[in-house]
Amino acid sequence: MNHLTKLVLEMGPLVLFFAVNAITHDLMSATLVFVVATIVALSVSFLINRTVPVMPLIGGVFVIVFGGLTLYLQDDLFIKIKPTIVNLMFAAILFGGLATGKLFLKLVLESAFRASDDGWRILTWRWGLFFIALAIANEIVWRNFGTDFWVAFKVWGVTPITLLFGFAQVPVILKYQLPEEDGAEA
Repeated sequence: MNHLTKLVLEMGPLVLFFAVNAITHDLMSATLVFVVATIVALSVSFLINRTVPVMPLIGGVFVIVFGGLTLYLQDDLFIKIKPTIVNLMFAAILFGGLATGKLFLKLVLESAFRASDDGWRILTWRWGLFFIALAIANEIVWRNFGTDFWVAFKVWGVTPITLLFGFAQVPVILKYQLPEEDGAEA
């Protein structure tokens, strides 16, 4: 699957969620579109690759479960707390791995680049703390601002902040990067 297709499948449902909410100012309609678009994106990803990447699958399951609860119970609390729960779960997994000597971030990202275990530990600490910060930010925004602001924050705040945070990790990646194995192609 090319990078553009992957980006559309991963970000498309969130962009549709934002667009529908911006047009209708109806979180229930936006949530329905979000759930359906997520199911479609996961299905298309599976049809193309015969597998679904772990992170989009986990995120998709949470969208379907919390979005489904939001729609079934007609209570927007569930879709609003989903990012908090997902981010805290990711942080707990990363920190739990560190506590047990497992580098789960390495398992997920090792196909993208090779780094020493020291580098993976530093990245794990940073991403774990970042996920906690995102959870706190989500709680602050949904509890203190209107729904339209919260939706805009999810799309136009969290996404660029996450990309910037990821780019800020490049110096650690470069510092702890392992050389290519003999015979490995770039």
